Amino acid sequence: MENIIQTVNGWVWSPALVILCLAAGLYFSFGTRFVQVRRFGEMARLLFSTDKAQKTGITSFQAFAMALSGRVGTGNIVGVATAIGYGGPGAIVWMWIIAFLGAGSAFAEATLAQIFKENHKGEYRGGPAYYIEKGLRAKWLGVIFAVCAVVACGLFLPPVQSNGIAISFANTFNINPAWIGMGVALLIGIVIIGGVKRIANVAQIVAPFMAIIYILLSLVILIIHASDVPMVFGDMIRSAFGVHEVFGGILGSTIAWGVKRGIYSNEAGQGTAPIVAAAAKVSHPVKQGMVQAFSVYVDTLLVCTATAVMILACQTYNVYAADGSLLMTSAVAELGEPDVSYTTAAISTLIGPNLGGLVVSIALFFFAFTTIMAYYYYAETNLVYLFGKGRKEHLCIWVLRICLIAAVFYGSLNKASMMWTLGDIGVGTMAWINIIAILLLSRIAFRSLRSYEKQKKEGKEPKFDPNELKIKNADFWEVKGER
Repeated sequence: MENIIQTVNGWVWSPALVILCLAAGLYFSFGTRFVQVRRFGEMARLLFSTDKAQKTGITSFQAFAMALSGRVGTGNIVGVATAIGYGGPGAIVWMWIIAFLGAGSAFAEATLAQIFKENHKGEYRGGPAYYIEKGLRAKWLGVIFAVCAVVACGLFLPPVQSNGIAISFANTFNINPAWIGMGVALLIGIVIIGGVKRIANVAQIVAPFMAIIYILLSLVILIIHASDVPMVFGDMIRSAFGVHEVFGGILGSTIAWGVKRGIYSNEAGQGTAPIVAAAAKVSHPVKQGMVQAFSVYVDTLLVCTATAVMILACQTYNVYAADGSLLMTSAVAELGEPDVSYTTAAISTLIGPNLGGLVVSIALFFFAFTTIMAYYYYAETNLVYLFGKGRKEHLCIWVLRICLIAAVFYGSLNKASMMWTLGDIGVGTMAWINIIAILLLSRIAFRSLRSYEKQKKEGKEPKFDPNELKIKNADFWEVKGER
């Protein structure tokens, strides 16, 4: 079974997808004239804006927090360690590059999600399945994406997160992973049964708080290891471009692991974040596009970098070649397979192994738990797309909840390599469909941005009129009055 899964993963994550992700990021960055840089200040301000004219939906900050919940998870702790272990320090630089370019893709997909969203029973629903059907007029492809999203987010991805929690708590507290899985499954059940409002309320408190605490901890470690910082960043840059004598032979792995883990972590182009973006109440689609671009920066440039610098500055890592042979052993400790122990060992150099394990376990729990919440919402929205117009919707949602809770428990009992591979297949499949879709719909996103910036330049509060921009099937925005 593992051989079959690895083969499928190789097909999905062929070099073609890596190139497509980078090319799409470049295309949207140039097409928007690097909106992720030009409008950086506005991105931050829009986090706290609210459109009082819309009576339903969630706030921009709640949508940001939910998207951040999906982005900030085990990928920021375990995934970064994996990237370093198999791609060398330079993989982190490629994570930065894909985050910077991916912010352009994130802007486009979130803007499109807002343009083509729907009001479904008092809640906003949208995302790739919706803009593929309405924008591309290819319902069959929208259905394929929705099915992939339900399976990936409802079954494949949650076990990755619960597996990270289980391993961390088992190593730190010597607790049976089965008990940890049962506890996480019970808690996630309590939250997701409350629907999108409860998920948003939990996410807006937990996700930003834990990210800030984690970043502050990394800064303390950086200050203590200040003399090593220039060497760390030097190794990262040299390794990223094959200049380092040790890592030059694995340049391909460096790029591949950096891009793969970057996409897995920040989700730019993957098609999940726009599902949350569509739920926000904003006066113009471009506003939510900017908010989602900002969340990519928070995830990769702050949280992932925090993990990477801790591991590299404390030298608690090993680097493996493609054939599994050890290229470089850390100066502090010889560790095994890249996992949460890399980060735990780094923090332990500051506060000791017991407290270090405790801190990482708690951080990983909250990061992973909020990510599972986000995954559920992604899956539910696509399930509503598939069955929302019939009587089966309520039953299907309950089946999804039961399956996701079971998947969370299952993930706590299985080794990480299998879970990561299944997660990669889910992410990669969704990314293939979504990136092609947003590239085909790119002119709509560009047109909307130009209209928004023109109105801003004229001193007006931007309004979105799909008819004026010759955008068809944007039914939500054609309804006047209360939405």
